Amino acid sequence: MNKLMATPPVSDPGPFARTLDELSQRARDEIAYLGEETPNWVSPCPDTDVDVLVVGGGQSGLAVACLLRRAGIGGVRVVDAAPEGQEGVWLTTARMRTLRSTKTLPGPELGIAALSFRAWFETAYGQQAYAALERASRADWADYLAWYRRTLGIEVENDTRVTAIRPHAAGLAVELTSPGGTNTCVARKIVLATGMGGSGQMFIPETITSALDPSFYAHTDMQIDFAALRGKRIGVLGAASSAFDVAATALERGAIRADLFCRHDDLNRVTTIKGMAYAGVMDHYHELPDARKWELMRYFSARAAGPIGNTVRRATRLENFHLHFAQGWRSIHQEGSEVVVSTGTQEHRFDFIVAGTGYVQDVTARPELAGLSGQIARWSDRFTPPEGEEQPKLAAFPYLGPGFEFMERVPGALPALGDIHCFNSGASMSHGRAVGEIASLRHGVPRLVQAIGRDLFLSDWPAHRHRLLSYDIPDLTGEEYGRG
Repeated sequence: MNKLMATPPVSDPGPFARTLDELSQRARDEIAYLGEETPNWVSPCPDTDVDVLVVGGGQSGLAVACLLRRAGIGGVRVVDAAPEGQEGVWLTTARMRTLRSTKTLPGPELGIAALSFRAWFETAYGQQAYAALERASRADWADYLAWYRRTLGIEVENDTRVTAIRPHAAGLAVELTSPGGTNTCVARKIVLATGMGGSGQMFIPETITSALDPSFYAHTDMQIDFAALRGKRIGVLGAASSAFDVAATALERGAIRADLFCRHDDLNRVTTIKGMAYAGVMDHYHELPDARKWELMRYFSARAAGPIGNTVRRATRLENFHLHFAQGWRSIHQEGSEVVVSTGTQEHRFDFIVAGTGYVQDVTARPELAGLSGQIARWSDRFTPPEGEEQPKLAAFPYLGPGFEFMERVPGALPALGDIHCFNSGASMSHGRAVGEIASLRHGVPRLVQAIGRDLFLSDWPAHRHRLLSYDIPDLTGEEYGRG
C-alpha cells in the first residue's frame, strides 16, 4: 500500500481533499457528476475473451484503461510484464532525481482535476510544498500512479508477458506467459502501451557488443547492479540526460570514477523537439502530409535531445566525474578485467561501460510482433523522401493510421493489423512528439480511444442497428392524458 494513504491530513491541504482517501472519492465523484459512469455498450462477441487488451500497465496503459471505461468500452484487460509496483521505468531503470517535465504538465488525469498530480501532491504534502516544488521526483510520480490505479480500480495482471500475437477468426490471438504458464487470450483490439522500446530495442553500438563480454557493459535502459560497481571505474558513452544520470548514480553509490564522453565539442543546449509542446501541433501533427512530417522529424532527429540542467549539475558537482568533449569512441577491446577505449587521441581504461545511445525502431526485434513484422508497413514502404533527405532511422518507423493502428505493407494482405494500436515511441514519426511521454497523454489517448470505439461500433453495426430500431421503452403510459 502507498505509504501516503495512512498519513494524517497536512496543515495546508489543497482545495480538493484533506486525505488521499477523500481525494480518491472526490475523483470518482467528478467522473460520476460528468455522467461518465457509462454502461458498456459494446456488443457481446462470443468468440473473443476481451474487447481490448492493453499491453502495459504504466502511465500510458492506465490512462488508456481509464478513458476506455469512461467511453463505455467495458471489456478491457490490462497486462504488464513487470511485478506490481514496477510498471514503467520510475522505480527500475529511471535514475533521475526528478522528472524532466514540468510539474504543471497535464498527464493521465484526462480532464478530471481531482485525478491530477497537483491534486495528489497538495493533498499528500500541502499547498506550500507544491508551490516550492520545481519538478516531481520520480518516486513521487510512481506513488501518484499507484494511487491513480487504486482510485480507479484498474486491475493490472502483473508478471504477464505477451510472447506472440497471431490473426484469429474473431480478432487476434494473444499468447500470454506468466509464472503460472502460457495461455491464449482472443482480443478484438490490442493497445501496445509499451514505452520507449515498444517498437524496437535499445541501441548498443556493435563496436561494444562485438568486442566485449556482456558482463562488461550495459545500456542506460537496463537494470544495473550499482553495488557491484563500488570501487570501479565507469565509462559512459553519450551525452543525453540518461547518460548523466547513470554516471551520477554510479558515483553516488561508490564508484571511484565516472567518465562521460560527448562526440560533439559542446553539450546540446537546445532540445529542438521540445518546440512540439503546444496544443495545435500535439492535436494536429498527425493530419500533416507525409512530406511535412518527414521534414520536421528529419530536422529534429539531426539535433539530438540534450540533457536538462539539474541532471548535468548533479553529475558535474561530484568530485570524480569527468566530462570529455569531441571524444567519440573509435575502438574498444578487452584486456583481462579491463575495458580499453580509444578516442583516437587518448586511451582510457574502465572496469565497466554504459551506453547512453538511445533506441532503434525495428518491429522485428519485438517477440510479440515477430510473426507479423513482415506485414507491418514502415515509413520506407509508404514515403520516398527527396534526394539528399534520406534518413534510414526515420524510414524504419512503423507507418501508422490516424488511430495509431498498424497499416499493412501490402494493402489487403492482413487486415487484422488495423486492430493493433501502437501507443508507444514507435508512433512518434506518424503522430508527433514521443508517444507515451506524459505530454502525449492528454492529446493522444482521447484520439486512440475514439478510434477504438469507432471501429468496434462500425464492425458491430448489425447489432447496433437492431438495438436502435427495436427501442420501445415508452415515455408515456397514457394515463397522463386520460388514455390509460
